[in-house]
Amino acid sequence: MAPFYDARGNIYAVISPEALRALGVNVPASAADAALSRLSWAPHAVAAICDWPEGQRPAGSKAHRSDGLLVGPFQHAAPFDVLIVNTDATLAERSGNGLTIFSQSLTDLNRTPSEGSFTLHVHHDHDDSASPAPTVVQAATIEGISGFWLDIGTPGFGPAAVGANGPGVSDTVLGDTPLNRVERLAGLHPQWQTSAFVRVGNPHCVTLVSDVAALPDFEQLHENPLNDALTRIAFAAGEFGEGDPCPAGINLQWAARVAPTRIMARVFERGEGPTASSGTSASAVASAAWLSGWVQAGLVDVVMPGGTAPVRLIEQEGRLQQVQLFGTAHRQR
Repeated sequence: MAPFYDARGNIYAVISPEALRALGVNVPASAADAALSRLSWAPHAVAAICDWPEGQRPAGSKAHRSDGLLVGPFQHAAPFDVLIVNTDATLAERSGNGLTIFSQSLTDLNRTPSEGSFTLHVHHDHDDSASPAPTVVQAATIEGISGFWLDIGTPGFGPAAVGANGPGVSDTVLGDTPLNRVERLAGLHPQWQTSAFVRVGNPHCVTLVSDVAALPDFEQLHENPLNDALTRIAFAAGEFGEGDPCPAGINLQWAARVAPTRIMARVFERGEGPTASSGTSASAVASAAWLSGWVQAGLVDVVMPGGTAPVRLIEQEGRLQQVQLFGTAHRQR
């Protein structure tokens, strides 16, 4: 059976394409082909790995035993291809916690290069961003804790960066910073009026609030009517989502500054829903905080219910040039 790993409360199973085929799931041998044909195999993979065994789902638990499935590696040596499968059988362009988990699984298998630096190529089937999406990983230790720095790249800002073309998006400002108002979010809470669109490999909408009290409780995100309303906003147009403001869906975050280098955040992912933590969400939150003037370049801690994510912001000539995320993961027993 596939091992399950935990990164700040985010749970992913990891399985090779060969092991999936041994279970009768006909995933192609090429990651690129697997991404393009995911409708033919991904639902079966999720059912085989992520669904709870019959009669074993604990009371009050999530519908699936993990937040997703990592399929790979497709090679015996770096660089490695990987697919990030959400529990709705869609593919993610990037997941900070997922790639941290995948890096740890490669380390556990003694597959990583001795110098500790390697590249992961995430394959997906989204038309609005390039596939595969590369991420450089560097093994590191912070305050005695072993983990990995992930190079998230240069963030993009604004509606065009995330494909937000719904009618419910308008311009607003925070101080002197041009930002946006998302009508569907603004109608849910009086303090959810100001949002920043950020692309860090995948699309995000970070809603900036003035105090922690305006953040949604993690438990509240699971409850209706809020859960239904956010699902319609976050999920792509189709059975669950309505594709407004983004037809391809968008990850939602809420952020409040509690110190000059510390941000509290909540996460609601497209294709998943409420999430205890998310590495790319933390990267998007830190980027939005920089854009709005809340934080300066350097190390920023993003605190989520599942744990704290250190994010390094690198600025050059007044522009945010690079975002790096530190993460750790451990195999569940």
